[in-house]
Amino acid sequence: MSIRIVATGGTFDKHYDAVKGILGFDKTHLPQVLSQARVTVPITVQELMLLDSLDMQDADRARIREACSQAQEERIVIIHGTDTMRETAEVLGTAGLSKTIVLTGAMIPYEVADSDALFNFGCAIGVVQHLAQGVYIVMNGQVFSWENVVKDRAAGRFTQR
Repeated sequence: MSIRIVATGGTFDKHYDAVKGILGFDKTHLPQVLSQARVTVPITVQELMLLDSLDMQDADRARIREACSQAQEERIVIIHGTDTMRETAEVLGTAGLSKTIVLTGAMIPYEVADSDALFNFGCAIGVVQHLAQGVYIVMNGQVFSWENVVKDRAAGRFTQR
């Protein structure tokens, strides 16, 4: 079994620019994450885009859907921003792809202390190997079906609808 990881950006991949004092994008952190997590299943990494999910448009979601459709792998993990993760999951869920797709991300960037990125990534890699075909969101140790999840912005976590 092999897994495709599609990087689309989000807080997970943000980088702190100490000179400018802002969070932005440089390159995906996935090579370091894979090394640190010591993943032993075959992995293909596809850096599709690095966007804040609030900047993501319908065309970007279409690119993600197309990347999943064209992937040879039947199991896909998408690194995505949490603000519009649900919207992208809906695009993928209604596409009816015959694959197991898990979206995950982070509330705190990977390279910042106390980040949840590595934990969420590890959970996503683990569950994508065992879930039935469909589209899921995996955050903070929980698995949600795409049509039954919402981000609780006040609590900073995902919950069932």
